[in-house]
Amino acid sequence: MLDNKGFDLWADGYDKTVGVSDEENAYPFAGYKDVLGTIYKTIMKKANAVVLDIGFGTGTLTTKLYENGCTIYGQDFSARMIELASEKMPGAHLYQGDFTQGLVEPLQTQNYDFIVATYSLHHLTDEQKVSLLRVLRDHLNPGGQILIGDVAFETRSQLEQCRKDVGDEWDEEEIYFVVDELKKDLPQLTFTKISYCAGIIASAL
Repeated sequence: MLDNKGFDLWADGYDKTVGVSDEENAYPFAGYKDVLGTIYKTIMKKANAVVLDIGFGTGTLTTKLYENGCTIYGQDFSARMIELASEKMPGAHLYQGDFTQGLVEPLQTQNYDFIVATYSLHHLTDEQKVSLLRVLRDHLNPGGQILIGDVAFETRSQLEQCRKDVGDEWDEEEIYFVVDELKKDLPQLTFTKISYCAGIIASAL
């Protein structure tokens, strides 16, 4: 797993790295633009939505939401990522913190229309994912939604097939979503497949 220093070093080239992978339909970011685009369209159906982004990185998604009237809150553990995102969103409420430890205190006092996490929660164990998602559900406004875009699979066999197909490129340090397994603890989860290695996991209040 990359620590905050690793992400600080990666921050300036992150968007380019992701873009190349997506354009080549290559693991792990195949479908990245469609994942973010689908989440964006979902959120924009609600005027002036209040959005919390967990692991917002350089603010690729949240900047578009911010520019279109959303109130943005965010938590990321990379100071450099926060610096880059703050330049794009000077009015956003961005905080540094390790989301494996839950939400930082200022974010615990708010409720949100949407809580999003794109390509960030695969750093958590399944147990940590379940724990965090339960905490996040408690901070949704009525009718709110959690939207997670990530490397994700409906079943373990689909994950194993992808691992086999990509071979040495597979990142053994990441813990990707297997939705059927998470549903044992979070039965309300739904999954929309976007590419062969990515999709959107949703949970409504």
